Amino acid sequence: MNKNKTGTAFDFGLFKRVLAFTSPYKKTYYFVLFSAIALATLGMLRPHLLGLIVDNALPDSNKEQLVELIVWMIAVLLGEVVFQLSFIYFANWLGQEVIRDIRVKLFDHMINFKKQYFDKSAVGRLVTRAVSDIETIASIFSQGLFMILSDLLKMLAVLIFMFYKSWELTLIVLTVLPFIFYATRVFQKKMKIAFEEVRTQVSNLNSFVQERLTGMKIVHIFNRERKEYEKFKNINDKHKVAWNKTVLYNSIFFPIAEMSVSVTIGLLVWYGGLRIAESDTLTLGIIVAFTEYVRLLFSPLRQIADKFNSLQMGMVAANRVFKILDTESYIPNKGKLQPKHLNGKIEFKDVRFSYVENEEVLKGISFEAKPGETIAIVGATGAGKSTVINLLTRFYDINGGKILIDGEEIKNYELKALRSQIAVVLQDVFLFAESILYNITLHDENITKEDVIEAAKSIGVHDFIMSLPNGYEYNVKERGAMLSSGQRQLIAFLRAYVCKPSILILDEATSSIDSYSEQLIQNATDHITKDRTSIIIAHRLATVKNADKIIVMDKGQIIETGTHLDLLKDPKGYYTKLYKAQFESDTQEVA
Repeated sequence: MNKNKTGTAFDFGLFKRVLAFTSPYKKTYYFVLFSAIALATLGMLRPHLLGLIVDNALPDSNKEQLVELIVWMIAVLLGEVVFQLSFIYFANWLGQEVIRDIRVKLFDHMINFKKQYFDKSAVGRLVTRAVSDIETIASIFSQGLFMILSDLLKMLAVLIFMFYKSWELTLIVLTVLPFIFYATRVFQKKMKIAFEEVRTQVSNLNSFVQERLTGMKIVHIFNRERKEYEKFKNINDKHKVAWNKTVLYNSIFFPIAEMSVSVTIGLLVWYGGLRIAESDTLTLGIIVAFTEYVRLLFSPLRQIADKFNSLQMGMVAANRVFKILDTESYIPNKGKLQPKHLNGKIEFKDVRFSYVENEEVLKGISFEAKPGETIAIVGATGAGKSTVINLLTRFYDINGGKILIDGEEIKNYELKALRSQIAVVLQDVFLFAESILYNITLHDENITKEDVIEAAKSIGVHDFIMSLPNGYEYNVKERGAMLSSGQRQLIAFLRAYVCKPSILILDEATSSIDSYSEQLIQNATDHITKDRTSIIIAHRLATVKNADKIIVMDKGQIIETGTHLDLLKDPKGYYTKLYKAQFESDTQEVA
């Protein structure tokens, strides 16, 4: 895609790319073009008929000719109404069809991005691209392209007819026209820069509002209302300043254009009046017609500038959307293996990884989990525990070493097939503003409500769900706000269990919950990890005592491995120190 340079009046490469989305609607596209041509032709006839009335029908008091010309005038006006209605309706219809297709393509593109892309991209900006920017693209068709084309055709038709009527008067008009063209060109360039700034400030505004509304609890807890209010005022002021630039350019250009029309008409009347007084080559009807032609010529030019604003905003928005569509941020998915079930043998062999280049998070770790084994990974914050999970699920790809499942490198598995065999329960459970049933099945047609109820009973959470209003149909609202953290964790456990995964991952899944919920979750954990390869990442060591193997990590390396009892045998070991520190802390809390 051609890069849009700030200040460039128009990017034809980008424009061509937008038009490519009209290909499924060619009939509508060509009908709108035909309507534009018809409007240009009909618009040219009205001044001509008016001139004939002034020159022929009125001086001779020819009633029959007057009626005939008036009928023709009415027919032309009716034709303009019909084609104008068709033009506006189908141009807007085409715009809505195009943006629907672009929005679907954009969303499909974004949901397949790798996690690293979302780590670096503001959600508010992505929402702006997918919603308001794409809506703005519709203006290319509804207010921009076809409107401008119609106006250009009108201007061309008018100029041709003006030369036919009187080349002298036409030359007078053309002496002013270059000045208007120059002013329009400058106006377009300035507006392009202004609209770039407007869209940037809209994105900043959306991002700020979304983040603050999402984190409103933090704003209230730390008494940041006044500070955030001041920040919002500042961002809003920048948005206002950006819009005011467009207002300034409009307020300068349109009076200049209007003055040019008045000057041109004045010159026509002055010169035409002198010619009528000196000879009979010009008539009053021609001068009347020319005053209308000037308005038909200059009015579209003014409107083109105004509509070019809409076209520019649409082009700016399209440029931003296409930048996302052109972004290649995918995990390579060249694997062919699509197993229906995995035995669950996991091997990490000298695995190295860094989120930021030259800053390794994992420094050559190696371990093995046998089928059906429960492995616990413990360590301080930042040790690299969660990174192990991100790599196993291929949210990120390793920089070095190998990760194998059942003896095959994970890159040999088809990505969806791999992830369908791995269930993850995170500490921060995300729930959609839907029913509990939806949040468990996520619209998987292979999972019935009966399956969910049976699974819920198996792990002991059915009674909890039925205690809620409407049971499984209870709407948990945005991010599960109607449930406690422990209840959200139970839903996440059930969601993982009904998937019947070959490998289960619990990432800090029992932290920050009440004792009652912890007991339910512990029972659920015991049930769903049975006969299934499980990796448990935990900060609280009491939850991993029964693991078959505990891996202790520190600063991206594995420093100890063994069972709970084996690791405690080393009084100076890292695990022993962690355990004693937590044990003493728990004792003090009880005391």
